[in-house]
Amino acid sequence: MDKSFDKLDWALVQAFLAVAETGSLSGASRVLGTSQPTLGRQIKAIEARLGVELFHRQPRGFALTETGAALVAPAQAMRDAVRRISLQAAGRQMRLAGTVRITASVAFSVFHLPDIIARIRALEPQIAIELVPSDSTSNLLYREADIAVRMFRPTQLDLITKHLGDVTLGFFAAKSYLDARGRPATLDDLLAHDVVGYDAAPDIVDGFRSAGADVTRDFFKVRCDDNMAYWALLRAGCGIGIAQRIIGQADPVVEELDLSFALPVLPVWLTAHAAMRQTPRVRRVWDLLESGLKPLVS
Repeated sequence: MDKSFDKLDWALVQAFLAVAETGSLSGASRVLGTSQPTLGRQIKAIEARLGVELFHRQPRGFALTETGAALVAPAQAMRDAVRRISLQAAGRQMRLAGTVRITASVAFSVFHLPDIIARIRALEPQIAIELVPSDSTSNLLYREADIAVRMFRPTQLDLITKHLGDVTLGFFAAKSYLDARGRPATLDDLLAHDVVGYDAAPDIVDGFRSAGADVTRDFFKVRCDDNMAYWALLRAGCGIGIAQRIIGQADPVVEELDLSFALPVLPVWLTAHAAMRQTPRVRRVWDLLESGLKPLVS
């Protein structure tokens, strides 16, 4: 066997994979934070080491050769293995100090987590907190976050999850809107009002249909998928909308409506990778998050 393959540098494989996935040196440079000339040298080096051509150089970028395409999956597996090594090593750190990265929905990050994080910092000043507000799914395996607050139960392997309870939802509108347009008492009444909906997300349309109202996206004359902007539209009097009851009931600008039918709940799950969950600082932040979030859920 050619022993040169045993000395294949991970940095070269990483460069190959970044160019393969982005299609250009400039794209790979942004992903890796490496200069384009360096990446160009690394691509030449890995091709020389393997003795094959991995890319066709084209005016608008790099196209994989047949050989290059065949090596993408093994390279991705190598990247996953490197990340798992890093994750397992991080999980062995025993100090009650360092950084813990938390991801949560934008609404939870704005309305609920700041007070909890302030308490964590007061109790554990040696632990730094990074908060990642995002309504997309971060990957705990790849260390995009150490702990996630989810509105669904994650199913990824190697995760520890705990259902803390459910956040209830309600119908709310600005008092100024209700004073001008009246206060609906039933679903039929609601259909005569302006209702703030989502733009692309189907949740609200699906909810209305499950309640017996055959509406389409066009029924909602104001639409927005960003939950913070959605809440601002509701508070400004753009119509009736759906929000967490714990948020709406604390806001004097809006009023909750009783429309005599139940809305679904938002389950709250605390999630961490099994390897990181046992790290003292992550375990400590997990416990403080759990105690801080408990009063918010039923």
